[in-house]
Amino acid sequence: MFVGTLSFDLLLGDVRSLKEKRSVVRPIIAELQRKYAVSVAEVDHMDLHRRAVIGLAVVSGDAGHITDVLDRCERLVAARPEVELLSTRRRFHGDED
Repeated sequence: MFVGTLSFDLLLGDVRSLKEKRSVVRPIIAELQRKYAVSVAEVDHMDLHRRAVIGLAVVSGDAGHITDVLDRCERLVAARPEVELLSTRRRFHGDED
């Protein structure tokens, strides 16, 4: 069994309230869940208007499948025009961990 995790540090565009922030972050989370069947949530900077950290995890018996899913998720978030992807952090956990 393999587990892959990925976190995105995002700078949001013209956002002036936490309500506006939710209207940007929620569709990203929903699309990741729908398209790639990953577990995903906002995990940090919840009290800041223009910053968000989204974390996701995927479990599989095939390491190549995890790499493929994480690559696709990263491309999806990077292509969103309403956010700027500041950094990503990828971790991979196998049976030896």
